[in-house]
Amino acid sequence: MLKRRPKSDAPHAVIIREGTMKLILRLLAGIAFGVLCGLFAPDLFIRVLITAKVLISQMIGFTIPLLILFFVTSGIASLPKNSGKLLGKTVGLAYASTVGAGFLAYFASIQILPSLLSHAGTLAEPVRKLEPLMTLQIPPVMGVMSALVLAFVFGLGIVSTGSSEMKKLSDQGRDIIELLLSKCMIPALPFYIAGVFADMTVQGTVFATLKTFSLVLVLVVVLHWLWLAFQFITTGAIVKRSPLFLLKNMMPAYFTALGTMSSAATLPVTLRQAQVAGTSKGIANFVVPLCANIHMAGSAISIVTVACAVMLMSGYAHLPSLSEMLPFIMMLGITMVAAPGAPGGAVMAALGLLGTMLGFSEAMLGLQIALHLAQDGFGTACNVTGDGALAMCVDKMAAGDSVEDAEPEVAEDIA
Repeated sequence: MLKRRPKSDAPHAVIIREGTMKLILRLLAGIAFGVLCGLFAPDLFIRVLITAKVLISQMIGFTIPLLILFFVTSGIASLPKNSGKLLGKTVGLAYASTVGAGFLAYFASIQILPSLLSHAGTLAEPVRKLEPLMTLQIPPVMGVMSALVLAFVFGLGIVSTGSSEMKKLSDQGRDIIELLLSKCMIPALPFYIAGVFADMTVQGTVFATLKTFSLVLVLVVVLHWLWLAFQFITTGAIVKRSPLFLLKNMMPAYFTALGTMSSAATLPVTLRQAQVAGTSKGIANFVVPLCANIHMAGSAISIVTVACAVMLMSGYAHLPSLSEMLPFIMMLGITMVAAPGAPGGAVMAALGLLGTMLGFSEAMLGLQIALHLAQDGFGTACNVTGDGALAMCVDKMAAGDSVEDAEPEVAEDIA
């Protein structure tokens, strides 16, 4: 029978919360430092910051395909092999929810953001431009799409063949990239952001851009709640219970996620509240940990909305059409399988798609990172609260499906 996962201890949740809060504070400090340097520092010092930005950007570009390759491979290979229809229903619902949330964000963005950001500064018309002191080309070992396809080939192959050695290799590769992110890339982000904002200050666009931050973040949170309302109204109709009752029971998970900023640290609360709302214990123990890895509706809303805002702030006359955004949103729902385990994983996994499919520049990627991490806790809260709704739906639909030996792995940290 399915075993219960041990609860995450409180100290682990505190460490995650403190680490994430320190990162956000450092990013805010990086923004302030970059603006002050752009205003008052000599050009030579600003060029040093811009050089750091360029070098860190090269390392990010090098790391993203490796992150996608190892994290997606490991994530797919960790899916339970013998869970049959239950796994298909859960994965299908999670992917549909993630993609649907992305489309909600896109349609809301094309209706609201153009007027909301009509007075934002552009990055396309700099007042003056400073060059980095040096540049270093670090080409990635493969393209983003090649990494994604290869990850699916190996991940599905490992599930089909049961290759323990390949599974071990993918897990070890994931651990190495996670170490690179946590020890090098994430600590370097404040310097990257400082360089981005110093460059924007020199170009004369930073203050108009900063004014739009709060408006975009409010829109993101409103869209989170609209998607949660849709999820729970739909779930209430399926299970024939009050949506308000179901949502009320998941609120402890929502507010816990706001504090921990981690789906993994919130998992004990999410599991408990899903059962309080009426989900059977076996289904909750299977669906909730699995969705903590693959259900990223809140993150999809954040990334798509922020991406649209960044495009408008960067001088785009029009947002991409539906036919242009459709492939991006569909691929985003897949690549965010790479998000578990990496601090800031959702936006880091999306950077490759933003660059290759939407043509984001270095400055645009810097804005994307800053805006996304500023609301990361709300995105995580939307993710885990929606996990409860999906668990109730799967419980209603399960009708005889077995959950024997179907315990999925849960990542240590989910951005």
